[in-house]
Amino acid sequence: MLLRRLSRVAALVLLLGTQWAHAQGNAASRVSQPVIEPARGEQCVEDPATMRREHMNYLKHQRDDTMRGGIRGAKYSLKACIECHASTETNSVAAEKTNFCISCHSYTAVRIDCFQCHASRPPATSFLPLNHPGHGRNPLEQQLRNQVAQQQVKP
Repeated sequence: MLLRRLSRVAALVLLLGTQWAHAQGNAASRVSQPVIEPARGEQCVEDPATMRREHMNYLKHQRDDTMRGGIRGAKYSLKACIECHASTETNSVAAEKTNFCISCHSYTAVRIDCFQCHASRPPATSFLPLNHPGHGRNPLEQQLRNQVAQQQVKP
């Protein structure tokens, strides 16, 4: 009988102690949560939990489809992400610490290198030319373009 009471009291103390420690851990986090500006769009292409886990995979696969297959404007395009998530103040996803991409990547200590090649700001218009001023200046790039053009033309 006494042993039963002691085991119940021990279980209750353990349960309450665990809940108290969990509540203290959540309430007094040493790292502040990221501040994320709201998106311009109404709904993302996937639910937020899925996008937090998988966005890098979606973008990587879309990159491969675009670069190797020429498929543009698909569901997971970086251009669409930037158009929706660019800040209304800076018009960028990577200019300030509260901008969409930078806020989470800083929080998770993940280096983001998308914007070394891609613009972090949406264009003034929705038209994006396929050729930009730098095309054709590099001889190797021009040679590659000629090879691709020859492969695409079928008699």
